[in-house]
Amino acid sequence: MALARADLETLLRHRQLDRTLTTSLPAAAPTDDVTAAIGITALDAPLGGGFPRGQVSEITGPRSSARTSLLLQALAAATRRGELVALVDALDMLDVDSAAAAGIDLARLLWIRGHVVSHAGLCHDLNQRALEQAIRALALVLQAGNFGLVVLDVAEAPPAAVRRLPFTTWMRLQRMVEGSQTVCLLVGSEPLARSSAGLTINLGSRAPAEARHAGRFRGRLFRGLDTSARIVRARTHAMHDGTIPLSTGTGPTAADR
Repeated sequence: MALARADLETLLRHRQLDRTLTTSLPAAAPTDDVTAAIGITALDAPLGGGFPRGQVSEITGPRSSARTSLLLQALAAATRRGELVALVDALDMLDVDSAAAAGIDLARLLWIRGHVVSHAGLCHDLNQRALEQAIRALALVLQAGNFGLVVLDVAEAPPAAVRRLPFTTWMRLQRMVEGSQTVCLLVGSEPLARSSAGLTINLGSRAPAEARHAGRFRGRLFRGLDTSARIVRARTHAMHDGTIPLSTGTGPTAADR
């Protein structure tokens, strides 16, 4: 692990990105907030203020359920608070223009690009190794500290490859983040794992089939997406249901998976 970290730091120094993983970066300012707001009142209120810090939480949902819009909103809210954020993008699918349009301060974003492929054919081992590398990168960032929000996005990864990851993977991540001010957020097409005090936001479930992903249009112009969100708390299994409007933007580069 020490050798892998040294190699990553060397690469980041070469790209002039090493300040995010070295002690030259000032320690994150302490905060009394136990949650990190997403910036969407309709969600932050039932969440009790946002995602709990020092816990592993998750956003799940099928393609076109607004999970990317919600992720971008959470990253933007964190950078507005002056926090550093990191995204381990397992399939290298982040659209930078959409991220900037969502309000993310790109100077505060560490973007780690992976190479998992959606349709690997017979090359299942390649995807498995790529996922394991993404997990190792996530672990390195969590160990480095200083980040308010650290995200692993495997939403478009083959579900079978994700399921083959050992369950101890998620337990190890929880131990890394516990007691810190960092939110560790997993994004997937189906539930992955969250800590005992973490939260799951499941998008696009328990809504009538014809209204699960209702688009809003003005003429031929797409104005946004209404999607159903279910919030599950790990300890109590309490659920909160509601329909929230999420704007996915109208530009040609805006994308919603």
